[in-house]
Amino acid sequence: MRKILLFSLFLVVGLTASQVLPNLLSDSGYGTFKQTADLMLYICLAFIMINVGREFEVEKSRWRSYVSDYFIAMATAALPWLLVAVYYVFVLLPESYYGDWGAWKESLLLSRFAAPTSAGILFTMLAAIGLQSSWIYRKIQVLAIFDDLDTILLMIPLQIMMVGFRLEVIVILAVVTVLLGFGWKFLARFRIGQRWWAILLYAVGVIFVTWLVNRLFHIHIEVLLPAFVLGMVMRHRHIDSRVERNVSTGISLLFMLLVGLSMPYFVGGGAMSGFSASSAAEGGEPSILGMQPMISWGAIAVHVVVVSLLSNAGKLVPLFFYRDRMLEERLALSVGMFTRGEVGAGIIFIALGYRIGGPALVISVLTLVLNLVLTGGFVVWVKRLAMRAYGEQQTA
Repeated sequence: MRKILLFSLFLVVGLTASQVLPNLLSDSGYGTFKQTADLMLYICLAFIMINVGREFEVEKSRWRSYVSDYFIAMATAALPWLLVAVYYVFVLLPESYYGDWGAWKESLLLSRFAAPTSAGILFTMLAAIGLQSSWIYRKIQVLAIFDDLDTILLMIPLQIMMVGFRLEVIVILAVVTVLLGFGWKFLARFRIGQRWWAILLYAVGVIFVTWLVNRLFHIHIEVLLPAFVLGMVMRHRHIDSRVERNVSTGISLLFMLLVGLSMPYFVGGGAMSGFSASSAAEGGEPSILGMQPMISWGAIAVHVVVVSLLSNAGKLVPLFFYRDRMLEERLALSVGMFTRGEVGAGIIFIALGYRIGGPALVISVLTLVLNLVLTGGFVVWVKRLAMRAYGEQQTA
C-alpha cells in the first residue's frame, strides 16, 4: 500500500513542480531542464516496458487457448477507453465539436490512458495477500499482460490518425510488423543478463536505436513497442532481491515524478499557457482539446470522479465471461483490473507530444492519481471476494 501511495505522491509532486518551475527558471534554463527530464522519462518508460515484456509468458504451442483471453482483454481495455473518449467529446467540448473528426481523434488518443492495467503493481499486491495459486491470479496475469499489449499495439493506428496517412506510415507499419514477427518467433529465446543495471542499459539502447531509426527514415516510432518486444524475447529470469526490488520501484517512482513534470503550465491563465515549453509536437498548432478554457477546480473534481467511475465500470467486462467460474471469482478478476499505473501515465506523456492539453489533460492526470490512491482498496476488495470463493486458508 505504501508503494501505491508513493506513486500517487510523486505524480502529484511532479505535477505541482510543472506549474512552479516555469516561473522560477528562465526560458532557456527551463528548455534545457525539459529536454533532460524528457530524456530521463523515455529511459524510465523503456525500462518499465522491457519488464512488462519479460512478464509476457505464453506457451506458443497452445496459442489457440489464449485467443478468447486476448479478445476478453481487448474488450476490457476498449470499453473504458471508448466510454472516456465519448465523455470527453460530449461533456468537455462545445456542441459544435460533436461531429468534428479532429476532436474525436484527440479524445481517442488521450483517453487511451484508461485502458491498460498496471500489471506490475497488481501482481505484487495479489501475491502479497496470498493469491498466487488461485485461478484469479493466474487469469489476471494473462488478461493484464494482454491488455497492456493491446494498448501498445493500438497506439500505432492512433498516432497514424494524428499525423495522417503519409508515405512514412507504410514504413512505420513495416517496422511494427517486423518487430511483432521477431518478438513472436523468438519469444523467451535469448538468455541475456536481466539484472537492473543490464535492463537499464538495454533501455538506453532502445532509446538510441529508436531515435536513429526516426532520424534516418523520417518516421516516428515510440519506444513502447520496441522495448516491449525486447522484453518478450528474453528468457525470463525471476531475480527477487532487495536491490532489484528497490531499483525497480525507484525507477517507477522517478517515472511518475517525470510524468508530472512533463505536464504543461495551466494555472497561470488559459489552457494553453506554457505549451511552448512542452514536448515537441507534430506541427505548431494547438490541439482542439488544448484550446479549451480551463474550468474551476470544483468542476474538475466532479469530472475526475465521473471519469474514474466510467473507466472502472468498463473494466467489468470479465464479469460477463468465464461463466464456469463463481460470480465472486469473476468479480474479483474484474476489480483486479481496476489498477492503473506506469503504462497509462506513458500514454498521457505521448499525448502531450501532440499538444493535447486543456481540462481533459488535467482530468486524465488526476484520474490516474485517484485510481492509484484507491488501488489498496481494490486489492482488499479482491481479497474479500477470494475469501468468499475459496475460504480463509487459501488467502492467508
